[in-house]
Amino acid sequence: MTASERQLPGTGTAAPAEDEGYSRGLSPRTIQMIAIGGAIGTGLFYGAGGAIQKAGPALILCYLAAGLAIFVIMRALGELLTYRPVTGSFAEYANEFLGRFAGFATGWTYWAVWVATCMAEITVAGKYVQYWFDIPQWVTALVVLGIMFIANLVSVRLFGEGEFWFSAIKVTAIVAMIVIGIGVLIFHFGHAANPTVTNLWNDGGVFPNGFGQALLALQIVVFAYVGVELVGVTAGEARDPKTTLRKAINTLPFRIGLFYIGALIVIMSVSSWRTFHAGRSPFVEVFEQIGIPGAAGIINFVLLTAALSSCNSGIYSTGRMLRSLAHREEAPAALGSLSPRSVPAAGIAVSAAVMVIGVAVNYFSPDKAFGYITSVSTMGIIFVWGMILVCHLIYRLRVKQGALPASDYRLPGAPFTTALALVFLALVVVLLFFTEDGRSALIVGVVWGALVCIGYPLLSRKHAETAA
Repeated sequence: MTASERQLPGTGTAAPAEDEGYSRGLSPRTIQMIAIGGAIGTGLFYGAGGAIQKAGPALILCYLAAGLAIFVIMRALGELLTYRPVTGSFAEYANEFLGRFAGFATGWTYWAVWVATCMAEITVAGKYVQYWFDIPQWVTALVVLGIMFIANLVSVRLFGEGEFWFSAIKVTAIVAMIVIGIGVLIFHFGHAANPTVTNLWNDGGVFPNGFGQALLALQIVVFAYVGVELVGVTAGEARDPKTTLRKAINTLPFRIGLFYIGALIVIMSVSSWRTFHAGRSPFVEVFEQIGIPGAAGIINFVLLTAALSSCNSGIYSTGRMLRSLAHREEAPAALGSLSPRSVPAAGIAVSAAVMVIGVAVNYFSPDKAFGYITSVSTMGIIFVWGMILVCHLIYRLRVKQGALPASDYRLPGAPFTTALALVFLALVVVLLFFTEDGRSALIVGVVWGALVCIGYPLLSRKHAETAA
């Protein structure tokens, strides 16, 4: 058996060339926490303030609807991963089922999504630090980016351990907030004005700003879920991907129910939705209103760790995706190398260099940086998730035709559930036309699509020259 044909542990499937050299330093414990942490990020901790202001209590229904679609997407991805687990899985499946251009577009778009997401994370990191210190956002953004860049260069194990503890802090904070919030609702301690579950419907109703405004909040909601698919990128470095990834995906409904739905119900029960505003974390505001000494500062620290966690994950995933693209000759060959520490140092360095654009955005437009960047990320992730669903439909068709082996981890209700999730993603794209940030994202999406179309023939020509 050649190096490129070594089997992935726990799968019986040959490992592709781009997975060779990785240390498989991510334990099941770490993968589980990455899966949990991927579902908790800046979109919830920070973006929820503006979403609550826009949609009111209806935001809970938005998160529920989006969560159902995300679960379908992840189960579809899980079925593909148990069929063939690989690093850079989204691009690999697009390449296999839809052709080389689709793989090229998916890989580069997912890279761009995490570059934009990291820009958003370092943006809010700057805002969180300003809670304590009067430091310009761009300075904090640059420092955070530098620290996460260095950490990812050291080893995948350091990345995994860092992500484990970042996620542990986030989980502990949300659970504590829910428990304290329930205590406020039952025992009425603290200084919250009128803590009661009736706040969810007695202040303008469930849709206080109308059904249309609730729909428009879906853009922010979708961004909050960016990262749940990160377990697909870890496949090449997981010790037992088939078992570990399945467990991570199966716990997704619980994570969505607790960390998103549960947290939002408690937040908007402790205080009326009208008290929350864009630009401020609703978690910080709730603890300030309760009046627990020092609690708001502690929560702000937790929010900072959440931003660091997402940035950490983003740098990790972009480096791996560039290496996968390089091995398919869809990115410069130099990006396909590994350092002596078994990390794609060149890919990580290039990604971090591009993320410096986020520092510049924070310098020139600190107030609007988060909105601009999250819209771009939302557009890209919708494309990637859509490609996962389309690949799943084709995979199922080929299984039915007897051309491919069936996975033992099947998406319930497919292909109907797959099609419904695609309809949901299409709805979110249409809704982008109705917001300023969304229209900006669509314009950027068109520009990005043009760049992908221009870049692909150049690489294809190189491919043809190599073959000749």
